[in-house]
Amino acid sequence: QAYVSYSNIAALTHLAAKPGWEITSTLDDIKIWTHEEGDMLSFKVEMHMKIPSHLAFSLLSDFTLRQQWDKHFLTCEVLQAVSEDEKIYYVTSPPMTGHKPRDFVLLVSQRQPCKPSEPYIVAVKSVTLTSMPPSSEYYRSEILCAGFQIYSDNNSSCTVCYFNQVTSGVMPYVAANLTGSSKSIEDTALECVKFLE
Repeated sequence: QAYVSYSNIAALTHLAAKPGWEITSTLDDIKIWTHEEGDMLSFKVEMHMKIPSHLAFSLLSDFTLRQQWDKHFLTCEVLQAVSEDEKIYYVTSPPMTGHKPRDFVLLVSQRQPCKPSEPYIVAVKSVTLTSMPPSSEYYRSEILCAGFQIYSDNNSSCTVCYFNQVTSGVMPYVAANLTGSSKSIEDTALECVKFLE
C-alpha cells in the first residue's frame, strides 16, 4: 500500500517534469499544454487562482466536491479512507453518445510540501478493488496518471497545474477537443477557477 501511494505521487511528479510539453492554448489565466509519446497523450492545464495554496489544496483534494465544477463527474463516493492522505473513490461519468456511462475506482493521494518552493500534490490513478468489480451497466475506465500540483505564488494567490495522461481508451472524450480549441478542457478549467475562488 505504501508503495502504491508512493508510486502514485512519483508518477505525477515524473509526468510534470517531462521535457517536451507544447503549449496549445492560452486563455487569460489558463494555459493548456500537451505532451505526446507513443500512444500516450498527456495534457497539462495551468490556472492562476486568487486564493491561498493551502485552501486550493484542501478543496481540490476532496473529490466529493468535484461534481460542483467538473461535469465529467456524475457521482463520487468514498469507498475507503486508507489513511489521512489516501482515499479510494468510486466515480461515475455521464455517457457519451452511443456509449455506456463510465465508472472508475480511483486512489487519490495527497501530499503537503516539505519546503515552501515545493508544490502541494494531489495524485490520482485507477486501482482494482475486489469489492468493486466492473458491472455490466458501466464501462470500467482507467486513469493512468492524473492530478494537481499547487504552487504558492504569495499569501493570497497560487498556481494550480492539472495533469492527465490519456490512453486511447479515453481519447474519444478529449480528442475532439484537443484538435480544435481545447474547449471542453478550458470550460472545465474555468469552472474550477470559479468554484475555488
